[in-house]
Amino acid sequence: MSSQRADARRNYARLLAVAEQEIAAHGADASLEQIARIAGVGSATVRRHFPSRHALLDAVFHGVIENLGARARELSGAADARAALLEWLTVVNGNVATIRGLAIALTRDCTANPTEAHEHCASAQLTDAGDPLVRRAVRGGAVAPDVTIADLLALITGIALATEHHQDPAAAATRLLDLAVAGISPRRG
Repeated sequence: MSSQRADARRNYARLLAVAEQEIAAHGADASLEQIARIAGVGSATVRRHFPSRHALLDAVFHGVIENLGARARELSGAADARAALLEWLTVVNGNVATIRGLAIALTRDCTANPTEAHEHCASAQLTDAGDPLVRRAVRGGAVAPDVTIADLLALITGIALATEHHQDPAAAATRLLDLAVAGISPRRG
């Protein structure tokens, strides 16, 4: 019995790793059959672990969102509130620009399905993680007082969607974020 569980855990981990690669390469519409084939399992195994495409995407994005939240918490005590916020936004922007499908996940309205747990909503998790950084930067005068985390995440989502078909989406997204930052929080003297 424990070998079955170990096998199931290995299948899950392998499926998740392959799904991350396929979704990064092909977006949220990556073929579930191709994921199964590359992972060396049957389609039924994919469906047993991930009953829907949405469940698979949530699992793939969960780790990324958790890491971004952890990075925000690490930066929350940084001496320079502006630098901390901009570093976090740069990391978020890089992930959203290079992990196809994540930008769409950030546009999902988590209030549309009241049975869905708040903690499984990528945009809600990033909002919760980044809000203290924004508020701290606003309090320090480093960011305009009317700038919100929702504004910044919408900006990053828009940048990712606008650059996803560029030859180098990460470079294009970085350039656009740099242009936006100059307007959001110009460097002082």
